[in-house]
Amino acid sequence: MKTRLLFVDDDQQLLAGLRRMLRPMRNEWNVDFAKGGQEALSLLAGNEYDVIVSDMRMPDMDGSELLNRVMQTYPNMLRIALSGQSDIGMIMKSVRPVHQYLTKPCSPEMLIDTINNALRTRKILENKSLKKLVSQIDSLPSIPDLYSKILEELKSDDASIQSIGRIIAQDVGMTAQILKLVNSAFFGFFRQITDPVQAVSILGLETIKSLVLSIEIFSLFSRDIVRWFPLDSIWNHSKQVSVFAKNIAGHCSENASVINESFSAGFLHDIGKLIMVSRMPDQYRLVIEQSRADQIPAHQLELEVFETTHAELGGYLLGLWGLPDSLVEAVAFHHHPARTEDTSFTTLTAVYLANLFSGKQGSVTELITEEERTYLDQLRLTARLDEIQSACAKPISEDK
Repeated sequence: MKTRLLFVDDDQQLLAGLRRMLRPMRNEWNVDFAKGGQEALSLLAGNEYDVIVSDMRMPDMDGSELLNRVMQTYPNMLRIALSGQSDIGMIMKSVRPVHQYLTKPCSPEMLIDTINNALRTRKILENKSLKKLVSQIDSLPSIPDLYSKILEELKSDDASIQSIGRIIAQDVGMTAQILKLVNSAFFGFFRQITDPVQAVSILGLETIKSLVLSIEIFSLFSRDIVRWFPLDSIWNHSKQVSVFAKNIAGHCSENASVINESFSAGFLHDIGKLIMVSRMPDQYRLVIEQSRADQIPAHQLELEVFETTHAELGGYLLGLWGLPDSLVEAVAFHHHPARTEDTSFTTLTAVYLANLFSGKQGSVTELITEEERTYLDQLRLTARLDEIQSACAKPISEDK
């Protein structure tokens, strides 16, 4: 079945250009065009689309309003904004409903690659109701103490971009949302950013202030959830995995990108748990309680209850948000790296091993499934596990 796309713009010449641009995709895509928000809503009411790409500045109904309505009524659609680089105010308005941003003029290669990459992400998650749930996510909960700290810092007269970056880098939800924005084509960077401190510096103090104080892109864990969700242990685990992953990558690979990405991928690897706890709290509470009582890994119980795990949910969200493919893969498959076709050492390899070693003393060979053993054998890592475990476990304070 072909993918169905809807492009929305009030500029007739631009729509004509898009028709020509997308002609090579006619065997894979069915594409419709709307000359504004109202026409788009009419088409949406009578057809089922996979992707909507909308201009931001349009008369009567701007792109922000249109995509907000699409998010509410057709939440499973991939929502992409197409805007000029001078439209920072419009971008700020659309942070919540938009999955990814593209700039005008947009090359055919950039447009097609962005859409295809996001569509490939859909293969990570099969459950349609969970796809709909994840597609509607516009914020992730933050640690209460860190949320208070960033508000205090931003409201001070001498707010420091370095201090703000360090606070954001300690919180999984904040980190993901800042990386989503800075990696959008709107900001025009030719390499992908995975360091939240660098991302904050690039966005600048005024943009961060607007995002946090006016648009409120960060949210807070509810008091009810804080009472039963093991926040401290999950955050400590995420920090440890991030350090372990970077150390492992540095020990096993000479690829600078893999080494640098491993830290952020390790930190974000359990981001799917934030989706479960914030969007399905009653069900997930039972999973957490049973996991503690029966000493069963939470991801095994998640599979029984939700037909998927936090790993796939997290990878799916980051893929929708346009984060680097290597980071998405590391999050989505950190329990089962053999499910990828890559036979070289990658960011995923580092995160898988870091997660395996985190909190463990002594040999971990009994925790490795036959499938993952084959994966490690292909990389010639099985016989090196003790050596890698020793190399990864530097104290956290020695690293980033």
